[in-house]
Amino acid sequence: MKEQLVVIGNGMAGMRTVEELLKLDRERYEITVFGAEPHVNYNRILLSPVLAGERTLEEIVLNDRDWYADNGISLYTGDPVKHINRRSRVVVAESGMEVPYDRLLLATGSKPFVIPVPGHDLPGVVTFRDIGDVNAMLEASRKYRRAAVIGGGLLGLEAANGLMKQGMDVTVIHLMDSLMERQLDKPAADLLRQSLIERGLDFRMQAQTESILGKRRVEGIRFADGTEIDADLVVMAAGIKPNVDLARDAGLHCERGVVVHDTMQTYDPRIYAVGECLEHRKATYGLVAPIWEQAKVCANHLAQYAIGRYEGSVTSTKLKVTGIDLFSAGDYEGDETTDDIVFQDPRRGVYKRVVVKDNRIQGAVLYGDTADGPWYFDLMKRGEDIDDIRDRLIFGRAYAMNDEPEAEGGRAAAMSDDEQVCDCNGVCKGTIVRAIQEHDLNSRAAVMKQTKAGASCGSCQDLVGEILQLTLGEAEAAPEKPSVCECTELTHEAVREAIREQHLVTPAQVREALDWNNPDGCAKCRPALNYYCISAWPGEAEHDDQSRFINERAHANIQKDGTYSVVPRMFGGVTNPKELRAIADVAEKYDIPTVKVTGGQRIDLLGVKKADLPGVWRDLREKGDLVSGHAYAKALRTVKTCVGKEWCRFGTQDSTTLGIELEKMTWGSWTPHKVKMAVSGCPRNCAEASIKDVGVVCLDSGYEIQVGGNGGVKLRGAEALVRVTTEAEVKEYAAAFMQIYREEARYLERTAHWIDRVGLDYVKQRVVDDAEGRKAAYARFLESQKHSQVDPWEERSRDEGHPEFTPLKEVG
Repeated sequence: MKEQLVVIGNGMAGMRTVEELLKLDRERYEITVFGAEPHVNYNRILLSPVLAGERTLEEIVLNDRDWYADNGISLYTGDPVKHINRRSRVVVAESGMEVPYDRLLLATGSKPFVIPVPGHDLPGVVTFRDIGDVNAMLEASRKYRRAAVIGGGLLGLEAANGLMKQGMDVTVIHLMDSLMERQLDKPAADLLRQSLIERGLDFRMQAQTESILGKRRVEGIRFADGTEIDADLVVMAAGIKPNVDLARDAGLHCERGVVVHDTMQTYDPRIYAVGECLEHRKATYGLVAPIWEQAKVCANHLAQYAIGRYEGSVTSTKLKVTGIDLFSAGDYEGDETTDDIVFQDPRRGVYKRVVVKDNRIQGAVLYGDTADGPWYFDLMKRGEDIDDIRDRLIFGRAYAMNDEPEAEGGRAAAMSDDEQVCDCNGVCKGTIVRAIQEHDLNSRAAVMKQTKAGASCGSCQDLVGEILQLTLGEAEAAPEKPSVCECTELTHEAVREAIREQHLVTPAQVREALDWNNPDGCAKCRPALNYYCISAWPGEAEHDDQSRFINERAHANIQKDGTYSVVPRMFGGVTNPKELRAIADVAEKYDIPTVKVTGGQRIDLLGVKKADLPGVWRDLREKGDLVSGHAYAKALRTVKTCVGKEWCRFGTQDSTTLGIELEKMTWGSWTPHKVKMAVSGCPRNCAEASIKDVGVVCLDSGYEIQVGGNGGVKLRGAEALVRVTTEAEVKEYAAAFMQIYREEARYLERTAHWIDRVGLDYVKQRVVDDAEGRKAAYARFLESQKHSQVDPWEERSRDEGHPEFTPLKEVG
């Protein structure tokens, strides 16, 4: 008869222990897992990307419910254990369920520290610890504008960055005079703060929170010096403490954490503990790498091998804070007995400091360039004498070890097999090499899937690729082409080819035919597959609204306060009194607070309530014959024009009329990403054609068509595609270019990035040199437009009861 193992805590530490146990002995235990959250096991390291809108909960799940079932594990989520009866060896859950145990594993983690100031319990004050906290912050970001984050450590900065990306104005409040003081020295912390200020964050340093202001909901923060700031949301990210309440109530010996021996046993030999809830040799740990070590030792003893010992961890921290790489290890501050070796390049944003004592590394802190962090850490752990390389130590391994033959193979070649590559998942180089050899892996994606190296924060993915190249040799390694998402190893190109060859017209058919790992898809692949189907089979494939982003589902742009922006189409930027009168009437009728001219020569109605959208659309159509400007869509946005030769003394062609005709031909065309066009009436280029996806510059002799430009943060000038002499040729070349881009670019790839990837010569070969192919692409474009040029406003305004338009306050 199997023994009963009960695990309290369904997080990363507890489930990693179970995974290690299953590798050693799958038959010894009946395993029962209790989780306080209503979710399966997910990667807490990736909560920040979820907050920033870069990932979804589904994408960070580590073990889905099928995994528990396949391994015979009974899982109870949303039902935390409330009592442990050690005498009868039974745990009692909140639901009243009682489960006996022969062995018990505590993996209760930690809980956030909430500063006990007046107002800390007001609605709008949240912590940042689990997916529930993330959802609360996301909901607040849709309704409110101002956020304050208390705590300038890693979690606080990640919360601040995520909220800023959600459109909030964010102030970080920190008690100390430098950020992340436990990981960074003062110079590195100052560089980090300056970089974050440039990205849009505000800071209140050395600020002590006295109280949180508000009556029914948080309204602001008052500091000890009497100053105040406004805030609609306050995030407490001032630290964590081990969650020991359950263990202490059960009579287990606890100090800061649940005290354990080297075997991970508590003072009750039947009860073990792993993760952030424990204390071992007076130390507690909040980093992943030590917890993985604990999990292996604990699993060893649960399997009754009885040979593993945990003797504590020498930790290093390699982090990516809001896109900035950081590394620290050991005593990075030093004292009067140590020497500092420092390298600083402000222009590149690089800072390195290695602390040395008696020719041995005591600590290191790296900012901006962390590639050599693991090497410094390895030298520090081994206590190696660095006298022979001291003069070049700060320049990194490649320079310091240039007299060693293996250095020719780069970073990967110089690493030993037991050197850790992935801190998040505890994967060493040797593990990756063996996986490549034993499973015939030949792509980075396959290696990541097999070993989990690089599958969490992603900072080690390049190194994983280097190890792959080193192991296989460059000729054998498959060229790195991004898969559509983690649901499949197939590339975008392979998926599009299968859709065409197998005549797949719905995303569900694609996932079934191509053996998708997740039958429901994820937030990354659902919109991509939806687009690939409708671009391959116009008229047959149907748009799947739930596979679109919120702006595309609502056919309007969501704003910071949860209202929407509506932009009617004005062909070529030309309007008339009827359209203007309709816009004015709608603005008054629906009390729309802001009416603004856009950069694309249209009028934007800002502040529309979600429930009013169908009525706004209907009135704009009925009173002004206006249709959607697709300002929210992965589609043609605008065709910007100047007045051309009709009015301007420099104009060479009728740019306005040509722009209107181009827009009437191309509007409604769904594309991999947004597309903008312009027609300038002369080389003075007032319509800015040279920074558009498709730009036309009018000349005395005809027209020059330019492609692949875009404005924004990274400005890219368009490149000349061809010169033609007639308006008909402009339309043919522009439509052919659009169609080939639609058929071949990856989803969310702008024309600029597509051209950078395939090369302008390839585009010219397809559009300019191949006349027959161009005409065929032009014909395909026109045919697809018969199915695309349907005004979504007209369709939706007929259905005001559509669930998409319930008032924002009523949706979760």
